Amino acid sequence: MYKLTINGKAIESPDGATILEAARRVGIRIPTLCFLEKREPVGACRVCLVEVAGARTLMAACSTPAANGMDIKTNSPRVRAARRQVVELLLSEHDGNCQICDRNQDCELQELASELGIREIAYEGEKAKARIDDSTPALVRDNSKCIKCRRCVTVCSQVQGVGALHPQGRGFDTVIGPAFTLDLDGVACVQCGQCAAVCPVGAISEKSHVEAVWKALEDPTKTVVVQTAPAIRAALGECFGCEPGTRVTGKMTSALRTLGFNGVFDTNFTADLTIMEEGTELLTRLKKALVDGEKVPLPMFTSCSPGWINFAEYYYPEFLPNLSTCKSPQQMFGAVAKTYYAQKIGVKPEDMIVVSIMPCTAKKFECQREEMNDSGVRDVDYVLTTRELGRMIKEAGIDFMSLEDGKMDAPLGLGSGAADIFANTGGVMEAALRTAYEIVTGRTLPMENLHVKPVAGLEGIKEASVVITGTVPAWSFLEGVEVKLAVVHGLANVRRLLESIKLGEKSYHFVEVMTCPGGCIGGGGQPRLTDDSVRVKRIAAIYAEDEGKALRKSHKNEAVQQLYKEFLGAPLGEKSHHLLHTKYKSKPAL
Repeated sequence: MYKLTINGKAIESPDGATILEAARRVGIRIPTLCFLEKREPVGACRVCLVEVAGARTLMAACSTPAANGMDIKTNSPRVRAARRQVVELLLSEHDGNCQICDRNQDCELQELASELGIREIAYEGEKAKARIDDSTPALVRDNSKCIKCRRCVTVCSQVQGVGALHPQGRGFDTVIGPAFTLDLDGVACVQCGQCAAVCPVGAISEKSHVEAVWKALEDPTKTVVVQTAPAIRAALGECFGCEPGTRVTGKMTSALRTLGFNGVFDTNFTADLTIMEEGTELLTRLKKALVDGEKVPLPMFTSCSPGWINFAEYYYPEFLPNLSTCKSPQQMFGAVAKTYYAQKIGVKPEDMIVVSIMPCTAKKFECQREEMNDSGVRDVDYVLTTRELGRMIKEAGIDFMSLEDGKMDAPLGLGSGAADIFANTGGVMEAALRTAYEIVTGRTLPMENLHVKPVAGLEGIKEASVVITGTVPAWSFLEGVEVKLAVVHGLANVRRLLESIKLGEKSYHFVEVMTCPGGCIGGGGQPRLTDDSVRVKRIAAIYAEDEGKALRKSHKNEAVQQLYKEFLGAPLGEKSHHLLHTKYKSKPAL
């Protein structure tokens, strides 16, 4: 541990820490517009400048190592003047249109300018030429708002391992975007939205479906129903000033009903349905491999995350047969709502609009895939991110925090605690184990409070195994089998795992993949800025939601059982195969 002084306060800092990290350890704030935790600093914005005694110039705190005996000032007149000038120069070429920008009052540059007391534009410089890229279903880029901080480049290349965005050109002419200044649809972008989640300004954002949803709600000829993903309930409150991890399930339900939706439902219902279908698919593959001697694609990978599907289609098409054929819970819900539920209430599928509230921008792409229309029309019509729902609630003049807790509608509003934890990395795996283990052995999963600790937490790649003993007769072929499992989140980690499987270094039966760091709770459509401290709080909230429910296993969901009895027949049956399953094909390298 090094001993140093910051603003006259003696502190200790571990070897290898930067000045920025040392300051944050003791609660001293140094602003930055380019830094991302646990990633190599780029020092692009120069907002984190600090004064180090004896140094000739001001130092960038994000990239300067803390050293023994350093005397640092983070708020001296020299530092404040330098920061102010840096921000004034950024503003001089930033065509922000703050009054109508969707980042107004949620913009780090705007907040920092206010904090530094900037009340006028000090330098009238040339503005970057506006170029709007709305080529993909999920994202919109506006180069005129870009401050060239390179956060999007860092997250795309280092966290997601995709590399769709790069800095090009020099000086004022630098452009951040796809190679050769192409649009996003011209490169292998998986549309995960992590770039939009870390962008400090309005240069990258989700493609809004808000106006389309308002129009649908105002159309008396349409029955408009909404589904809410489990991750939303642990994050939506942040749009209204709540601490990360504040659970607002009931208020969210009441807000959606106040907005005018004809049915307020829960994606948890079809998360439970996914476990029934996906679990049966896994057990079927294992039976074919172990009993029938067939060569089946193992490990089987989960297929709930559309960014991961895109990634596999672009980069690892050889693993497409290993993907579960199950649609995501979002798409299952749409298919069930426009068939089973529509029949129940006497509405034609074409007269029903299904809206999803998702933490994920890639869901906007997923709902428009050509495969997703097995209900006879498009299964899901519109997707709103958590941020978009927050804006709609404010636009409607709803006092969110004063709402009473509401309950979701039946039958598609009933979900188990196992479905709640789909929001967290490791959650799908844990939910699957709760059901599969009980089906195979007739006993409850022997884990503390049903939680499978090895697959929880924020480690990028997690492994576990379960030795099956005491099977019921129908599953005796699994007696003594060690089922090997893996959980991975963040696509750079996924790439590492897939390469190790290809090389024969790792072997598994079942792998859960989530595109975004931390899982859906860290999705590209969640309130900004999401770092590990925020992820941990949201994850804890989701586990608490699960633990507070009497129903904690997917196969015990009576509404799902009724769906099979009245409509689907059986998991992997003819009707469920048609409505709830799909397949994917490779995409040409771009």
